Amino acid sequence: MKYDVIIVGGGPAGLAAACSAYENGAKKIVIIERDKELGGILNQCIHNGFGLHYFKEELTGPEYAGRFVEMLRKTEVEVKLDTMVLEIGQDKVVHCINTKEGYQALEGKAIVLSMGCRERTRGAIAIPGDRPAGIFTAGAAQRYVNMEGWMCGKRVVILGSGDIGLIMARRMTLEGAKVLACVELCPYSNGLNRNIVQCLNDYDIPLYLSHTITDIQGKERVEKVVVSKVDENRAPIPGSEIVFDCDTVLLSVGLIPENELTRSAKINMDPRTNGAIVYENMETSIPGIFGCGNVVHVHDLVDFVTAESMRAGAAAAKYAAGQEAEGSVLEVKTGNCVNYTVPQRIRRENVEKVVEIFFRVNNVYRDMVIQVKDGEEILCQFKREHMAPGEMEKIAVPRVLLDKVQGENITITVEKQ
Repeated sequence: MKYDVIIVGGGPAGLAAACSAYENGAKKIVIIERDKELGGILNQCIHNGFGLHYFKEELTGPEYAGRFVEMLRKTEVEVKLDTMVLEIGQDKVVHCINTKEGYQALEGKAIVLSMGCRERTRGAIAIPGDRPAGIFTAGAAQRYVNMEGWMCGKRVVILGSGDIGLIMARRMTLEGAKVLACVELCPYSNGLNRNIVQCLNDYDIPLYLSHTITDIQGKERVEKVVVSKVDENRAPIPGSEIVFDCDTVLLSVGLIPENELTRSAKINMDPRTNGAIVYENMETSIPGIFGCGNVVHVHDLVDFVTAESMRAGAAAAKYAAGQEAEGSVLEVKTGNCVNYTVPQRIRRENVEKVVEIFFRVNNVYRDMVIQVKDGEEILCQFKREHMAPGEMEKIAVPRVLLDKVQGENITITVEKQ
């Protein structure tokens, strides 16, 4: 059971990595997917807006996944569905199990981690109140409505303004439910601006910024929720309570990368992203193990996941062929207004023309300039009219500028124009 490349996860990241690894010369590739079909989260995202960057046309989630599944069918990539990975060893042995083949140990020359992420639940954010039925994560509700054909409720309050929550506000409205409010703890929305316009504004659904749910009431089913305004420390303000009569609460309060396997393999983690620390080619701290997609850091657009995963797949194929990436390492530091960067490390000798750096800012800003610095010296800068935490930023730094760096790190910082 030996492979050139083993890919853990058959969602958009795993599919793109597999196609790219095959195109770059890897012969024996296997995708291990715990679900009964490929596509991951895309299968339940029946709204459009996917593929504008990669396919240059607007597709639904299943259509986008279907394109890659078709591409995969033209290759010799092996697929193991309904298979759970139990452990990934530092020796690149993947232990997995399913009902047909039982327990297996697969040995890979290279491994790509593309497990995606899961939603944060009520227990993780500790909302006080009763524990009735009618409380769902937005993604679970999306699966029930779009794939299983079950309606979750009739009068809905949504906590959090993440993209899935915003999309479900529109979806529930179109299915006949009344969405009473979308409640957001932060003073800004955490979703893409286009989703705020298309999902809330177009359907007259109110967005309560700097508010949160402080009580859930109900015996067998949710009956009421209490929403309170919060101060600058995110503490509820007494006397600001609003009571909504509803039967359903949807939670869109963040995503957690599925990194239990990553941690058990003793791969170095970044506490800011909850994902692995990666190099410019998406290689982790263990040579030959790569990460891509939402398991590394949470993306806004699946097109960005695809581009990142194709880079990881290509690098995995090169590693499997004996071409190890080497070179002096530059640490990528975060400066003013920047929460994190991916990659966190760059081997400049391994960069052909440019290296793409992704990051998120910590607040909403206007008329800013992104600076890449070597100490106090500005290597390059990029102007931005609008920046927000819900929208991932991307810059491309040329190799010729990296070669000029005198120190051992570069800093990504955001300053006022």
